[in-house]
Amino acid sequence: MLTILGFVMIATFLVLIMMKKMSPIAALVLIPALFCVFVGKGAHLGDYVLEGVGNLAPTAAMLMFAIVYFGVMIDVGLFDPIVRGILRFCKADPVRIVVGTALLAAIVSLDGDGSTTFMITVSAMYPLYKRLKMSLVVMTGVAATANGVMNTLPWGGPTARAATALKVDAADIFVPMIPALAMGLVAVFLLSYALGLRERKRLGMLSLDEVLEKETASETVLVGAGGGTGGRTSLVKKTTGGAGAGTDADPAGEADEADEAGEEEDDGFQGLDPNRSTLRPKLYWFNAGLTVVLLTAMIMEWLPIPVLFLLGAALALTVNFPHMPDQKARIGAHAENVLNVTGMVFAAAVFTGVLQGTGMVDSMAKWLVDAIPEGMGPQMGLVTGLLSLPLTYFMSNDGFYFGVLPVLAEAGQAHGVGTLEIARASIAGQALHMSSPLVPAVYVLVGMAKVEFGDHTKFTVKWAVLTSLVVLGSGILFGII
Repeated sequence: MLTILGFVMIATFLVLIMMKKMSPIAALVLIPALFCVFVGKGAHLGDYVLEGVGNLAPTAAMLMFAIVYFGVMIDVGLFDPIVRGILRFCKADPVRIVVGTALLAAIVSLDGDGSTTFMITVSAMYPLYKRLKMSLVVMTGVAATANGVMNTLPWGGPTARAATALKVDAADIFVPMIPALAMGLVAVFLLSYALGLRERKRLGMLSLDEVLEKETASETVLVGAGGGTGGRTSLVKKTTGGAGAGTDADPAGEADEADEAGEEEDDGFQGLDPNRSTLRPKLYWFNAGLTVVLLTAMIMEWLPIPVLFLLGAALALTVNFPHMPDQKARIGAHAENVLNVTGMVFAAAVFTGVLQGTGMVDSMAKWLVDAIPEGMGPQMGLVTGLLSLPLTYFMSNDGFYFGVLPVLAEAGQAHGVGTLEIARASIAGQALHMSSPLVPAVYVLVGMAKVEFGDHTKFTVKWAVLTSLVVLGSGILFGII
């Protein structure tokens, strides 16, 4: 019964948010609360929620101060050279822009933190997508999938969890998997190229001058770009004709309602004004050095990540904006993103708390393992890789790697399949995992990109599954798994 209710609860949540019958926050809270009552453990709902909140509180704190920190870095112009460099490379060509999104996300993912990757990628690429009226779900889908492949780095989380759970060396898992993961990245770049071609076919290929001319023809006026009080830019449009026509529908025909909702007033052009009052060119190298030190400290694990971002945000605000009113203005400018993301994380704590507390996760995992046919025993590497897709999507990485993976490894050993092969196969599904509703970083991605989570899910899941299968298939083909 718990198994059935667990699957039904997850399916209900996904259907409601993809059909936009409920907001993600409401669905994450109300659906598990209702199913907790169905299970007959409604009296324990408070305990489950508090346990879930306690487990995710460090993540919420990390995201809160990370958003403030990188928001300040965007305000002061740290990433402006990246935007200018990408502009020169992309030349207003949708193909180059989408490929550039994948490349940037993959490079920034080297720091091992998904939230950081998405903040930097969206900050750099969002203005390009909006200027050319490209689909924002293409941006979020490509960024999430590229980050998912790179999330397998030993310091990214999944590989370290697999190594800990199975008591093996993380390098023995990751290094042999490099060829398969490289094929996964190739798949992401081929996907981004194909999606870029579809966007080019829909929008055409323009020069930057033509884009600016279209903006002028539609009498688009930037208001308060990067101003000292709000730091957000609104668009006032007085369309005089067909110039700049186009929609933000994705190339597969799936409407991007987040763009449509912002057609009349768009507050997303952050960091575009080269003369905004928040720029601090004299402090550029200080901010760059601070960011390098912060990312190095994260990788080297000198301090817990929430503490690092807390210290970094405080230092960045104090040095760049020594006057109290300016500090308050910067915090206020990013308060919306902070509230949206941290609110989603704490709402997700209800979902995960109920799943864990009621025993649904354990019951679902046991059912899936027991459902493996006896004849598939010698193929436990393949089975583990295939199971990693749905299980790391519907469960947290902790739940899968510490709860399910040891059981799969034992089953594999009984049929002569090595523990390392099982461990390598278990990281194949990470491209899909990064778009899971239980991953806090994905809410940073969709929140900053102004994309509905349901739209992102519908567009991204199929491509992420394909990428994960490429990684798994390559691992088997190369004899790694």
